[in-house]
Amino acid sequence: MREINYKRCSKGLWDTTITDITFDDQGVSNYCKMQESLMNMYPRGDKGKKDWEILVSNIKKTGRGKKYDCIVGVSGGTDSSYLLHITKQYGLNPLAVNLDNGWSSDISVKNIKKVTGKLNIDLETYVIDYEEVKIVLKSYLLAGLPWVDSPTDIAIKATLYKIAIREGIKYVLNGADFRSEGKQPLHWTYSDSRQMLFLVRKFYKKRLKTFPYLTLSDWLYYGLIRKIKTIRPLYFLPYSKSAANELLEKQYNWEYYGGHHHENVFTKFVITYWLPEKFGIDKRIITLSAQVLAGNIKREDALNQLLIPPFDPEYVKKDIQYVIKKLDLSEQDFMNALKNRNHFFYDYPSYFPLIRKFSKAGKFFSQKIFGFKPGIFVALDQSV
Repeated sequence: MREINYKRCSKGLWDTTITDITFDDQGVSNYCKMQESLMNMYPRGDKGKKDWEILVSNIKKTGRGKKYDCIVGVSGGTDSSYLLHITKQYGLNPLAVNLDNGWSSDISVKNIKKVTGKLNIDLETYVIDYEEVKIVLKSYLLAGLPWVDSPTDIAIKATLYKIAIREGIKYVLNGADFRSEGKQPLHWTYSDSRQMLFLVRKFYKKRLKTFPYLTLSDWLYYGLIRKIKTIRPLYFLPYSKSAANELLEKQYNWEYYGGHHHENVFTKFVITYWLPEKFGIDKRIITLSAQVLAGNIKREDALNQLLIPPFDPEYVKKDIQYVIKKLDLSEQDFMNALKNRNHFFYDYPSYFPLIRKFSKAGKFFSQKIFGFKPGIFVALDQSV
């Protein structure tokens, strides 16, 4: 049942289920303006292609004489698989890196091997100690946070940068695409390594020994001193997920895995069940809104998609049981985590207060550290 003061963005699908949403006199939300800001910041067409070709030239130049000139993080999903295809189109020589946290679907593993094999791209799979994976993921569940898959994101970024240092690579290529995925509200998905370490100590009195993560000082070191940059090619180039799926299926015998980020079983569980059931969060609002603004789907069709429940109650039971068993949780512990008070990132220590305090300097240095303006600073711009 919707609240009495329910409101939806006049351009997209963003609505008052997002607690920090605001609307102007025309009913346009701050999230819509954030999306439009990103679209202006990273235009496609001739300008986007030219910007990308300049980046390609720089990547080749810094990688001259080396075995690899860039790293591509791969999951077996559409975006990263298509990104491998693009690198070869433009004559790059990437090292594909896959993080194995024990939750990859069989389809995703096969997809990675099919694409890297046919393109003759070297693949390195970094396997995390699963006992630590269990502790970390359970800590986030017990903490009652929305995006309990944050540790996976943290580990992926750390792994890519550490391998880049080892190989002397200056560029990490990322398959993110804000036009098809959107930018998530900070209170839904924000977390960082400081918060992760705090939660592990709080709930399990443990210190992580092998789980990959980067501190704030690590980011400064890798970006400013070692000058490693993250590039997101799909920000610049024409891209359609449906067309990419068709190409991948035809050229690489690639298989679709059923939904946004469903290539990872735990991520699928978080998106389709944990977020909507515990928090009333439907991430499709974000992704579909982005696609509406990008012209990839009509607003009416997107609204109709939201009428379909985010999960099938009968089908999701199998996923829940799988998660409980794989994490060594009792059903009672899981139900307690599900029913206990909801929390958000600001309820626990993190780097966020520091980032917000020095946001002006952060906006300047983030371009030098990351090679792009992180979404957190775009979000902070819209919250002012």
